[in-house]
Order: sequence, then structure tokens, then C-alpha cells
Amino acid sequence: LAALVASASAFAPSQFSGRPSTFVREDAAAEAEPEPAAPAYVASPSLPFLEYPPNLAGYVGDVGFDPFRFSDFLPVDFLREAELKHGRMCQLAVVGFAAVDLGFRIYPTPEAYEGLTSVTAHDALVEYGAMSQLLLWISLAEIISSVAVIQMLQGSGREPGDFGLDPVGFLAGKSKEDVDDMKLKEITHCRLAMLAFSGMVTQAVLTQGPFPYV
Repeated sequence: LAALVASASAFAPSQFSGRPSTFVREDAAAEAEPEPAAPAYVASPSLPFLEYPPNLAGYVGDVGFDPFRFSDFLPVDFLREAELKHGRMCQLAVVGFAAVDLGFRIYPTPEAYEGLTSVTAHDALVEYGAMSQLLLWISLAEIISSVAVIQMLQGSGREPGDFGLDPVGFLAGKSKEDVDDMKLKEITHCRLAMLAFSGMVTQAVLTQGPFPYV
């Protein structure tokens, strides 16, 4: 009898099946999170053949222009501060450079400065010490203003280039959209002035002529 039971059990279905483990593997595969897709390439609006620098996003006047990718390893607030400072200086420089060659003078004019042009004035002012005074006072202003820049980079909340100078009240009571529009106008003129001043100096040296240096 025992032999018959043993032989019959050989044909009975096994209690173990590999199918449930297959279901487990299928369920695990279904529940696994898909791999994140590779970031899509975004072209720079101003340089379409280069990738858009992502750290520039959110800044007024952003056109994706950073071909050397300074924004990848330097704080963009610092870069914007430098851009505004150089742009403002060049706006003043364009006016001053042209004014001298158009004949404007501060009287009484020292005899040594008679007949100078914007180009020839540099060497003469260095010789008579005026440039040394400019270097001294501009260096002092840079040292003082650097305190605000350092505080900004440490999270003070100050915006790049903001020294609270608005004597006419252009921004008083304005909405954020209006303020951003004024910021866009300033940064646009700053960039134009930097290009313009470089061109003016180059033309003035090449032609040695009066304004407009043609």
C-alpha cells in the first residue's frame, strides 16, 4: 500500500510553482521609478550655437550671453555688479570724452592743459599728477563700495548695483514691472556705452581728429 501511495504521488502536481516569483519580478519592474531623462539642450538666445547658461535665469536683461561660462564658477550677483559698474563708468566716459573734443573746458583751465584733446590729455595729466589723484580717490571709493558687495554675497538681500541713489525718484511708488523695466533700460545703455567707448577711443587714436573721429 505504501508503494502504491508513493508511486501515485509522483504524478500529483507539485505544491511549489515558480509563477508567483515571476509576478513579483514583474510587479517590481512596474513599480521601479523610471530613470530621469537627460536634460534637454537649450540654446542661448544671443548665441544659438552655444548652450544657454542656466545660472543667468531670472536676471533682468538676460539674453544668455556668457560664452566663457563665467557664471558657472562665479556668483552671478558679483558679475552683474561688475557689469553695472563698468557700464555706468562708460556712460560717463562717453560724455566726457566727447565733451573735451567738442571744446568744453572747466575754467580757469591750467596753462599746461591748453590745446589738449581727449587722447593727448592722458599723458599730460599723468605728468602733472592729476591721474595720481584720480587713482587715489577712485581706489578709496572702490574700497568703501566693496563692503556692500561683500555683504551682498553673504546674503544681505542687496541687489547688484543698488546704492540707494535715486534723487529724482524715478522708482518711487513704482510696481515691480516698472522697476524691472527701468533696470532693463539701464543695463541696455550700460552695455551700449561699453561698446561705444571702446569704439570712440579706438577711432580717436587712429584718426587723431576731433569728434566724431571720422
